[in-house]
Order: sequence, then C-alpha cells, then structure tokens
Amino acid sequence: MDVTRELVFSTYGTLVCATLVLLLGRKLVEWIAPLRTYSIPEPVAAGLLVALGTLAMRQFGHFELRFDTSLQGPLMLAFFATIGLSANLASLRAGGKQLVLFVGVVAGMLIMQNAIGVGLAVSMGLAPGIGLLGGSITLAGGHGTGAAWGETLTTRYGVQSALEIAMACATFGLVMGGLLGGPVARYLVGRRLGGNVPGLDATKDAAPEGFERPHTVRLITAQALVETVAMIAICLLGGELIAAWLSDTPFELPTFVCVLFTGVVVRNLLSLVRYEVFDRSLSVLGNVSLSLFLAMALMALRLWDLSTLAVPMIVILVTQAVAMAAYAIFVTFRVMGSNYDAAVLAAGHCGFGLGATPTAIANMQAVTERFGPSHLAFLIVPMVGAFFIDILNALIIKGFLSLPLF
Repeated sequence: MDVTRELVFSTYGTLVCATLVLLLGRKLVEWIAPLRTYSIPEPVAAGLLVALGTLAMRQFGHFELRFDTSLQGPLMLAFFATIGLSANLASLRAGGKQLVLFVGVVAGMLIMQNAIGVGLAVSMGLAPGIGLLGGSITLAGGHGTGAAWGETLTTRYGVQSALEIAMACATFGLVMGGLLGGPVARYLVGRRLGGNVPGLDATKDAAPEGFERPHTVRLITAQALVETVAMIAICLLGGELIAAWLSDTPFELPTFVCVLFTGVVVRNLLSLVRYEVFDRSLSVLGNVSLSLFLAMALMALRLWDLSTLAVPMIVILVTQAVAMAAYAIFVTFRVMGSNYDAAVLAAGHCGFGLGATPTAIANMQAVTERFGPSHLAFLIVPMVGAFFIDILNALIIKGFLSLPLF
C-alpha cells in the first residue's frame, strides 16, 4: 500500500513517545480489569495499542508514523549490563540444581519449536528452512537472530524471502510472548496452586530485590547512581570490544551476551576487592532501561509486516504459540517444582520462548506485582534467557540443518 504522508519522530520525540506509552500503560492496567487479572505488562498493553493505532492510520488514512529507534539498542544493552552486574557468584550458586534444570527445560523447548516448525512446513509442502524460521530462529532468537539466519538460509539453502519471513515471525513472537505469560501464570496460580502464593502483604516491608518490584520506592543517592552508570558504561564498552573480537569466529556471540558476560566479570572482580555494588541503583536503572526499551520496541512494531505471512506460516506460528503455553504449563511448571516459583518461571519462559528476555522480565514483574515476589525466578530467567539460550539455540539450529531434509 502506498503511504502518502509520514510523520517522523526524532530521537527526542521518540523518547517522549516512549515515556508517554509507559504512563498510558499504567493507566490502562489501572482502568481495565482484564489487563490486571491476566497480568499483562504495562509496556505491552500500551505499546500494542499504539502499534494498532499506527497500523489503522496506515491502512485507512495512508499516513505513517516513523520512530527513531537509535536509543533502543543502547537501552537493551544497558538492561543486560544491569543483569550481569546483579549476578554475583554466590547468587548463581544459590540457583544450583534449579538453574541446571531450567537449562534442560529450555533445550527441550528449542527442540520442540524446530520439530513443530519443520514438521508442519514439510507437511504443507514448504521448504524445511521456512519451518526453522517459524521455529526457534525467530521465536527464541528474536529479530537479531532471525536476520542473521535469514541471510544464511537464503544464500546457502535457497529459502526465498527468508529475511522478510524472519522479521514477520519475530514480530509475531514478540507480541505473543508479552500476551501469553500473564494468563499462563494466572491459570497455574489459580488452578494448580489454588491461590497458594506468598502474597504482597507478607513481603511489603521487605527491601525490594533486583527487578522484582519495579513500582516500589528504592532509596538511592546521586553518588551511587553515578557509580552505577560508570559500571554500566564499562560493561557496554567491554561487551562491544569482546563482540568485535569474536566476530567472524566460531565463537561469535551477540553483543548483548558479551555485555552481560562483562557485567558478571565486573561484579565478581569488585566483590574480590570488597567493593559493594549498590543493588538498589542497579535495579532502578535496569528497570528504567527495560521499560523504555519495551515501550519503544512495541510502539514501533510494523504490524503490517505480518500481512506478508501466508496462511501456512500463520498455521505454524499459531501452533507454536499454543505449544509454548502448553509446554510452560505441563513441562516448565512441573519440572521446576509445581510451586509458585515455577509458575513465575513459566510466565518468564513464555516471554523469552516466543519473544525476548526483556519480555520475560516484564511478564514476571506483572505477575509478582500482583501475587508476590519470586527471588528464584528473577535469578534464573535473566541468566538463562540472555546467555544460555543463545548458545543452545545455535547448537540446536545447526543440528537441525544437518538433517537429510536440508
């Protein structure tokens, strides 16, 4: 469709819009009971509303909004830096068996997604590579992984329009990842746990930890904030240098993984010299970065790209969404202990299993704001969703590409 007019927002204009989206999201969740009931994250609620509005303007008014998303990348990297800086070795050891179990659960999900994608694609007469694009490449991998593998599938495996298909599939996954987590957690809490959760009243006087309670006041100082900004900047620089060093090698990793790894190293080196990292300022800056990143990502969604998906791809993606919800309920929840922590983990798993780690954190925040904290979930999901899943995904994708089908 030809667009006759455009309104282009500058970097500052986009930032203003993102903050307004967050404020709108808070009001929407306050005003609309189903959004609270099913723990839909505020950036998801308002961001999708804006994306739908821009879609309607484009389709019916021949008018398009364009946002400058140059801040989106740095905000995402800053968020992953705060995750790394929050991960001291003592807390990682506390995850112990549960961390290993969750890695195994995630590996099973990746295999399931690719088996569903390839199986359905072949049964409908499509190239098996298209099934991988509708599998873990874009759903667990997101837009970046989709772009990288899309080029490979086109040049090496002859999949036509792979990049366009990848971007549309990743967009679908990001939307569904933000919408499924809350309802899955509500079902598990209500039906499987009978409402037996910690509750907010019992923990309201406890100091908030990490990303768990983003709306709780955290007392910080200007000096602590400056020190935290310095640590985040070190992580961004270090991650960028490591990513450049690993580029075009068998060990190549996305920049955000390198940033997170740098954060873990910095945090634990500082612990060795007995420097106390101020976790409250980390959580404040991490939550701000997360919220703004999600708002920008969702309000700038090009929902009309989904129109490029033919019926067979829609069948694959809808099947994947249903399978992810079922996997979270019947596998993730059960393997992780069938308790409240497992329910929050299931919500997070829907987030990064279909969308991205920031979506997973937002899902869990919406759940814990309603039902109570889950320290274990906020310890495990960021590390697995941001680090282990990329390594597992690359290995599993390469395993599928080695099958005779390809």
